[in-house]
Amino acid sequence: MSVAQTKTTINAVMHSPLRVLDPIITTAHITRNHGYMIYDTLLATDKDNKIRPQMVQDWKASDDGRTYTFKLRDGLKWHDGAAVTAEDCVASIKRWATQDKMGQLLTSEMTGMKVVDASTFQISMKEPSDLAVRALAKPSGVAPFMMPKRIADTPPTQAITQYIGSGPFKMVMAEFKPGVQVVYEKNTDYVPRAEPASGLAGGKKVLVDRVKWIATPDAMTSVNALANGEVDYLEQVPFDLEPIVSANKDIIIKVLDPQGYQTVMRMNFLHAPFNNKKIRQAAMYAVGQEPVLQAVVGNPKYYKTCAAVFGCEGPYASQEGADVTIKANPKKAQELLKEAGYDGTPVVILQPTDTPSVNSQPVVIGQALRAAGFKVEMQAMDWQTVVTRRAVQAPVKEGGWNIFATNNVMAEASDPLRAFGVAANGKGAWFGWPDVPEIERLRVAFSRTPDEAKRKEFAGQIQKLVIDEGVLLPMGQYYVPAAYRKSLSGALESPVPVFWNIQKK
Repeated sequence: MSVAQTKTTINAVMHSPLRVLDPIITTAHITRNHGYMIYDTLLATDKDNKIRPQMVQDWKASDDGRTYTFKLRDGLKWHDGAAVTAEDCVASIKRWATQDKMGQLLTSEMTGMKVVDASTFQISMKEPSDLAVRALAKPSGVAPFMMPKRIADTPPTQAITQYIGSGPFKMVMAEFKPGVQVVYEKNTDYVPRAEPASGLAGGKKVLVDRVKWIATPDAMTSVNALANGEVDYLEQVPFDLEPIVSANKDIIIKVLDPQGYQTVMRMNFLHAPFNNKKIRQAAMYAVGQEPVLQAVVGNPKYYKTCAAVFGCEGPYASQEGADVTIKANPKKAQELLKEAGYDGTPVVILQPTDTPSVNSQPVVIGQALRAAGFKVEMQAMDWQTVVTRRAVQAPVKEGGWNIFATNNVMAEASDPLRAFGVAANGKGAWFGWPDVPEIERLRVAFSRTPDEAKRKEFAGQIQKLVIDEGVLLPMGQYYVPAAYRKSLSGALESPVPVFWNIQKK
């Protein structure tokens, strides 16, 4: 028997195969999940969404609230044995900030970022603001993972080719098969924080030797493998197969992310027909949340409809735009198309075929648009191809697109700064590239005020603009159960599936 076979290994099936390994160049959740395995973050959010120190020992603000000083905790090492330095962190923040919408806002609000000594750096702001702390604690979208400077100096338009972090696991490159499997081993040099693990914060204690992510051909294969003990953990239980999984006495089924997911529709502002505001509005009126959620989830105990862009029950929940977002209004859509002079330009919808959480939204959207009078062309492809294709700014005839649908964890969409989909700075925005300067002005105002009442007011104004301009369409909120065999214990509630704190007997 090989050494690898004698080691304690968690075999897991994730929601998607892993192919893209650079967590700074994509918002794809599977790449983010990979990031949390091998990298670490300076700050983190706990299960109550409170910001905690992670790689930093502490931070402090200057008396005028414009400068924040961050000091790294002792003993941090990269996987190659080198010490983590403030210089590494500054380089990592700079690369991350070019790609992340909250990072871009942070950069625009900074007057400078400098290394003080080997373990200390500072960020200075134009105005008093805690934006630096909020940004460095951002848990998802593009999370600010730390890398050695030589890797972080890779241009952000170019994927990194070395995967060296300081996190609790190391990637076993020799066993990586893109789209098939990825293997991680315990980082024996990692020193967890002393605090108990909570959400993405606290002590990341690895209690197994290895974690293997295995791709399966379909949902039923995954469920059967879990039932038979061939795998230990299923990140997302297919909703239609949940009764089968629940009936197995050897399996625990649980929602590990109580904040849940939001599913959204995104239109391309650059090209016809959605370079016309009225046609964007028509598309939004055409689509109703209930049909989408029924197709994606089915079981009402796992979903809810609501108008909120920033979460149904979050601190910035709003009813602005409810007449557009919740129920379909095909008659209104038809009226807007007529007013806009829609000429039958086909709407190309990207339809992933291999990822259950995003397979069905495009089908429902397509049906709704056809009913409203749109000409629709569905283009089927795997999810990783969608992830690549949606970055193309060229016209449809040159490989572009008009609509795609995706999901956000609410932890990455719970306020106007984290929610990368509401950024509206043209070609600097997320895929779809909306250009709405007033949204950007309000996001800056939100970042600068410490007054929570004012923040709620700004969030409501932003939501109104997001819906009116067609920046994105929230299509409802839902909650995804995970499943794991009773041989595992210690799975954490978190917006990201994490494998520290889990024991296997």
